Amino acid sequence: MNKRDFLKKSGIGAFGMLAAPSILNAQTVSKSPEGKLRTAHIGVGNMGGEDLRDIASHPEVEVVALCDVDAINLSSARKKHPGARVFFDYRVMLDEMADEIDAVIVSTPDHTHAPASLFAMNKGKHVYCQKPLTHYVSESREMDKVARDKGLVTQMGIQVHSFYDYMLATLLIQDGIIGKVHTVHAWSPKSWGYNGAVPEGEDEVPAQLDWNLWLGTSNKRPYKEGYYHPGNWRKLMDYGCGTLGDMGVHIMDTPYNALQLDVPMTIKNECREPNGFGYPENNVVTYEFPGTEYTGKTLKWIWYDGPGMPNAHKDLMLPGQKTMADKNGKNTKTDISLDAKVAAEGQLPEQGAMFVGTKGRLLLPHFMQLPRKIKKGKYVDISKDIEKLTKQFNLSEPSRNYAADAPKHYHQFVDACLGKGKCSAPFSYAARLTETILLGVIAGRFPNQTLHWDASNAKFSEEEANKYLSGMYRDF
Repeated sequence: MNKRDFLKKSGIGAFGMLAAPSILNAQTVSKSPEGKLRTAHIGVGNMGGEDLRDIASHPEVEVVALCDVDAINLSSARKKHPGARVFFDYRVMLDEMADEIDAVIVSTPDHTHAPASLFAMNKGKHVYCQKPLTHYVSESREMDKVARDKGLVTQMGIQVHSFYDYMLATLLIQDGIIGKVHTVHAWSPKSWGYNGAVPEGEDEVPAQLDWNLWLGTSNKRPYKEGYYHPGNWRKLMDYGCGTLGDMGVHIMDTPYNALQLDVPMTIKNECREPNGFGYPENNVVTYEFPGTEYTGKTLKWIWYDGPGMPNAHKDLMLPGQKTMADKNGKNTKTDISLDAKVAAEGQLPEQGAMFVGTKGRLLLPHFMQLPRKIKKGKYVDISKDIEKLTKQFNLSEPSRNYAADAPKHYHQFVDACLGKGKCSAPFSYAARLTETILLGVIAGRFPNQTLHWDASNAKFSEEEANKYLSGMYRDF
């Protein structure tokens, strides 16, 4: 079945197709009543569907346009927003509806974040872009520059940034709850990596998918079922940023924000040799940052991802945990599993971060759990500190319900676009965090080698690494 036949038989066929393959419906959209924010959404499947739902839940939003390279995604989204025009190609959408769109939400695979966002920003549109902000370091810097130059409202899609526990942890750290922080550990056992070979052969492109538009600016590659669309692109170098780019952005966000960090000075990734196609399934990335008012002279940051992570480390010991003796009888490794007594108190969360300071440690689970202070091998009651800061900064009590809390970050963006507040994760912040993430991703191409980053000139001292700071854009 070809794409035209598919569209005729799908729900989209009922919309009335134009001959042009890039647009699905050409009805005229009247301007929104004054005060409404008119949004266009690029990518409306999976996470894009959640973004669409939560942006649209704001009472002052009118969804006027939907764009996706997959007709099934478009059909589903259009049923919920029958007044919106629908497109395959974001460029056509933004060219044709330039005067009818106020803000654009970009929820595509990582490699299309910057091309789509920059296209929208250069037309003067406010942009909400999913994390990580970009696929290349050079793109992050350009996104920040364009947003500043044009005075646009921007927000990166790190929803938990606006959750109670993360805001609380930021305030606790900045209030000195564990003194000056000298080390951070952060981890996720997820594995957005692929250690296999490049797939051979070619499969027929699904009738609902425009493969050329999915590839976008990336290199042309034959379609292979199960490797790219809809869900496995994060594992692959051409399209995603691995686990570090997926979960790392969420989990590293709070320590990065709380400690007011800039980009790192050095980066080292302990992982397998690169295969040129998929990211390593396990990574241990060590960063060294220049100090801030909340840290020592420098800060050491260790990120762990993949099956079995984090590695055992004394900084990750919880109260009551035992140590594992090595072959020489020295207690050098931590037993992350807990005995029954300790398990009753809780265990090291599957994902999270540990701040290590001069006055103890702060454990921040990911996610929707209160941070906990540990000092001299025991948990410390910080309820009074929490109560004080919650009142002082007027924090809303957590609902402990993701569906209820997630819209806060989106609504913050909408309100800022309407002149009613500011965003907490604008591109000026998101670009620096994303740059930090991407430097760790690049270090995976040079396993066990320390790379030195010159932030002022945006380049590595190791010349061979600089070619990965940007990429060639394919005309499509």
